[in-house]
Amino acid sequence: MTMIMASRIPEQDETDGPTPEQARRGRRTAFLLFALGFGPMILATVMFYTGWLNPAGHTNQGVLISPTMPVADLSLETLSGEPLAKRFSAAQTDPQWLLVVAAGECDSRCEELLYLARQANIALGKNANRVSRAAVLGSITGDLAARWPTEYRLMERLVPAAGTTPAWPAGINPEKEPRIMLIDPFGNVMMHYGPENSGKDMLKDLKHLLKLSQVG
Repeated sequence: MTMIMASRIPEQDETDGPTPEQARRGRRTAFLLFALGFGPMILATVMFYTGWLNPAGHTNQGVLISPTMPVADLSLETLSGEPLAKRFSAAQTDPQWLLVVAAGECDSRCEELLYLARQANIALGKNANRVSRAAVLGSITGDLAARWPTEYRLMERLVPAAGTTPAWPAGINPEKEPRIMLIDPFGNVMMHYGPENSGKDMLKDLKHLLKLSQVG
């Protein structure tokens, strides 16, 4: 009886896991999904830095930061205490480009950059929502503070994380001269602008990058 019952026990399938062919197909699918989602952004960055296939010999108007700096190195956070780097994590489904105005005391030059960042963003038209704005300022005048809710309500305020000092990229010293930093959707500080640039300069670069990229 024991032998008869034993003969009726179904044999266990020794191939419960994926076959080598299934594993290969899974890896190919994952790679294709990554390429479709992030490939254009990577290509856009390479093309912008190298000038490869840039139409009519396009050259950037801002100052390229090479190598790029991870946004986490800036040690910035929102007024609510959320690290800026968090919004560029892999979990984000809708990454954006970010313009950050950085200055010590926000004097007339700083206010000019605040204005340029806002106007360049607005001038992107239907692509304006692919770029956001922020500012990290040491101090602002009472007049600017009063105007902020109406003139710069879409420009988020950032501060250094408690107990830290921002590690600015080479060529940037906000205490001496205000700058606008451009951060790509992957969280790389890649370019900066200053009082020597016009709104048209910034707009030209942004339009070019957004045209090349489908991410952000």
